Amino acid sequence: MTDTLSRPLRLNAVSYPAAVPGVVLPAYDRDKVTVGVVHFGPGAFHRAHQAFYFDQLLAKDPRWGICAVSLKSPGVRDALQPQDGLYTLAQLDAETTFRVVGSILEVLVAPEDPPSVFARLAAPDTRMVTLTVTEKGYCLTGDGKLDTAHPDIVHDLEHPRAPVSAVGYVVEGLRRRHQVGLPPYAVVACDNLADNGWRLKAAVVAFAEAIDPALAAWIEAEGRFPRTMVDSITPATDDALRARVEAATGLTDAWPIQREAFTQWVVEDVLGDNAPDLASVGVTLTDDVRGFERAKLRLLNGVHSTIAYAGLLKGHETVFEAISDPALARIAEDLMVHDIIPTLTAPRGLDLQAYAQAILGRFRNPEIRHLLSQIAWDGSQKLPFRILGTVADALAAGRPVDRLALPLAAWMHFVRRRVAEGVKIVDPLADRLVETAAACTGDAKADVAQFLKLEPVFSRDLAGNATFVAALEKAYGDLA
Repeated sequence: MTDTLSRPLRLNAVSYPAAVPGVVLPAYDRDKVTVGVVHFGPGAFHRAHQAFYFDQLLAKDPRWGICAVSLKSPGVRDALQPQDGLYTLAQLDAETTFRVVGSILEVLVAPEDPPSVFARLAAPDTRMVTLTVTEKGYCLTGDGKLDTAHPDIVHDLEHPRAPVSAVGYVVEGLRRRHQVGLPPYAVVACDNLADNGWRLKAAVVAFAEAIDPALAAWIEAEGRFPRTMVDSITPATDDALRARVEAATGLTDAWPIQREAFTQWVVEDVLGDNAPDLASVGVTLTDDVRGFERAKLRLLNGVHSTIAYAGLLKGHETVFEAISDPALARIAEDLMVHDIIPTLTAPRGLDLQAYAQAILGRFRNPEIRHLLSQIAWDGSQKLPFRILGTVADALAAGRPVDRLALPLAAWMHFVRRRVAEGVKIVDPLADRLVETAAACTGDAKADVAQFLKLEPVFSRDLAGNATFVAALEKAYGDLA
């Protein structure tokens, strides 16, 4: 559809039915959809992920439209309001598909209109609150508790009826429901934070306890805060995507979203009887979220780090380039099958072999430009969880750790080379890494010994394990 100047029309509720044939359109009447979900943090990931699942669910159940709430910026509201909340999702694969998502019915900017946000939270039809506010948006301390010294929490405890934090809004919404005898909404954290639901519940209860112990007791007893795991690579929107979407759909979209075709949402099965039928649209409901998290951390993130460090040493720039290298592809697959999977217990509903092959397929997606350099930074923080846990389990079981030593040795070379090149090290231990690299001479035994002194990375047990140290020295020497 075009206007009199032959320019594509803006995507909106009137124009979207005229999208180019082949574009997937909402399979429901948006006029019959009601808001059942309030979402805090309507950034790219939410619109590519949770809103996508609810978009599919609305074809079966119109009660689960989304009111998206931005806690700070009006950018999403300003882009989507003229589009009646509609936007295009490009699913990037060997053959890219385009979908108009209609599950977001309104976008509110909390600082501009708190009463409308409170009204949605207190509405009887609202039965779920979801969040993608990044880890820092939960205002937690290093040990996972509510940070009562955080400026936003300090403000909200002093002014609980006029909150600025996600925790403050969740509590005020629950207070209003409790006051009028409505059941609490389920609160579903969707950020990559271990035990995210449990941590958020503890923070919400602690906040409520400080202002109203009876409210805190009600939330503790009645509140549902499932743990979750989410996964899908979502590259940032740029003008190239806007142009591609316009050409593919025939409509102008101010803020389209792109992600890989693979997407995963795992939710602890504690939502109760009045919950949306998320399983019907591909969400995994489980009593073992940790099992899924562990598999993702070791198989996806661990192998990501492996091909990042090894790939950079071979001159590759992206994950796709690295996995297209036959030698690296073989290492990645062998690492998964022979070293990582034996350390995992598959949770119900997860086939580890199929999951591993799906991950390799994601790495081979030519449409995703994932820079190895982005994966490589913060290694001192990532490697203990992504690789070293697997190493410890393998050693305890008497299995070899030669392949598992490869990413660790490659990381050491990565750090040493970057320091030698004068490149700034992006890592919580940057200063110590620079000192360590400066002390390296190129001798495998001496250099590995220097890195093993980094106790925040290598435990004393690992640093003193002769089998592990020998494997690490050999890998380091082979990569030199």
